[in-house]
Formats: sequence, C-alpha cells, structure tokens
Amino acid sequence: MKIYQASVKTPFGHLGLRFDENRLSAIDFIDAETEVRPRDESVAEVCALIRRYLDNADTVPSFNLPCALQGTPFQQKVWNELKKIPCGTVITYGELANKLGTSARAIGNACRKNPIPLVIPCHRVVAANGIGGYSGDTNGAWLRIKSWLLRHEGVTIS
Repeated sequence: MKIYQASVKTPFGHLGLRFDENRLSAIDFIDAETEVRPRDESVAEVCALIRRYLDNADTVPSFNLPCALQGTPFQQKVWNELKKIPCGTVITYGELANKLGTSARAIGNACRKNPIPLVIPCHRVVAANGIGGYSGDTNGAWLRIKSWLLRHEGVTIS
C-alpha cells in the first residue's frame, strides 16, 4: 500500500502525492474518498501549485519543483525533454524520438514510466495520427484524463 503525503482533488479524480525529503517523487491517479491533508507547508505549496494549474493552466506554464526522480538515464533524458514542452503545445512521439535519436516506441515507454505526470507533462506527447496513449493505455479512463488535460491547455486533437 502506497502512503501519500497529500492528495489533490481534480476534475478527473484524485491525485496522490508522494515526497522524498520534501522533493516530489510521485503523482498517482488514485481512488480516494477523503483528501489527504498536506503533511507540511512545503507539501501544501506543491498542492496549491497543482490546484492553480487545474484552475487555469496559463497561470502555471511549467512546474519548477524540486523532484526526486528515479529512472534509467534514458528515461531521465526523455523526462527532461518533456519538461521543455510549453503548456498548450504538443509534440509527436516520432518528433521527440528524432530529436533524441531513438524510436517513438522508446519515447512512449519512457512516458509510461513518468513518475510525476502533470509536472513532467507527458500528456503533451501525441501520436502522429491522433492523441496516442496515456500511462500505457490507448482507451478508457486514462485517455479521458489526457484529453481533459490537453483541452484544459487549449489543445484540440482530432
């Protein structure tokens, strides 16, 4: 069982936030009945920033937070590139793959392993012919979340 230091209610469910020594280490989409109150002021500030983004994406064009990311060197490289994608903009898996000298599938796999979605905006990576997947799924609830996030940022994908 994962223990969260805070949760944030969103239009698409709850986010469970985990921290490692005041550095954000994970955001999970969780089923929650009750909100987990932030354990301290630094965690509360992260929650407030996420809420501000969810209220109006333009007010938080990027998240500049201390993070504790665990991943392979390749995943870290992809995640660093994802952080550079501006709010309201998308890039295809293939375009990002060409930029990093790898394959679109490898980009998708790194996106799937992203431990802090929203903060590392993997939702801004789409397929050449549509929305693509989210968290490893290509339909259902995950895709509805990705669609919501993109619409929230003013992006329309047909």
